[in-house]
Amino acid sequence: MVVRILPSDSSTPVGKIADAELLFEDGFLNGLKLVGFSIWERRGGNGGRNVTFPARTYSVNGERRSFALLRPVTDTTAQEPLRALILQALAEYEAQLAAEPPSSDVASTAAAATEADTAQTV
Repeated sequence: MVVRILPSDSSTPVGKIADAELLFEDGFLNGLKLVGFSIWERRGGNGGRNVTFPARTYSVNGERRSFALLRPVTDTTAQEPLRALILQALAEYEAQLAAEPPSSDVASTAAAATEADTAQTV
């Protein structure tokens, strides 16, 4: 499995850092990807980050609710290793960006951004 980080642009909601996808490279899910993960700055200014999982919103009596698409079978902490993996992939992506030399050429900046958009972690 590979985690792909897709950085957010300035038009996304405040606090949203990036989206993430899981790309499967083996087994029955080979060639498929699971989308819908988002990485956010935590509220309150403590500098932490949070990962939200894929969900579908629906309405009941005018009230918005959310149906989680990826849920634990029994252990409610089962999502934590995946959350940690996505945050690790973001840290590696940010380190990769920091290591790239700045460029004033618009074409090379766009190419570097496209290349960086596909930063992956196994």
